[in-house]
Amino acid sequence: MTAAPQALPLDSTLDEAARVMRDEGIGDVLVTYAGRLCGVVTDRDIVIRAVAERRDTSLTPLGDVCTAELTTVRPEDDTEAAVRLMCEHAVRRLPVVDALQRPVGIVSLGDLAVADGSGPGVARPLHEISKAAPNS
Repeated sequence: MTAAPQALPLDSTLDEAARVMRDEGIGDVLVTYAGRLCGVVTDRDIVIRAVAERRDTSLTPLGDVCTAELTTVRPEDDTEAAVRLMCEHAVRRLPVVDALQRPVGIVSLGDLAVADGSGPGVARPLHEISKAAPNS
């Protein structure tokens, strides 16, 4: 898991999220409301749901384009649980949240690829997640 993921409030603009992604070399930003996770916005979301629709990214809030129906894991969940959820939901990133739904990390497909893949059922599903159609 990547600890201390980048997060922005729901009313932040797409421009702000894009700058964070550029500056941090990442492809997603978690979206929060009152400190609790309420969505995730990816570089792809910005392109497909905003730029291609000719939205003004300097005015469009994250809440207008972020994915709000999230699959999450807890810090105590193991790698196999993350892989299972990624496969079931065809997602490439899983926010890690505490009991109060505050983001504490994020697990990406890349994190799992470099993790110890010796556990049963870890390596094979990574291929399945990778070839799954992206959410849009």
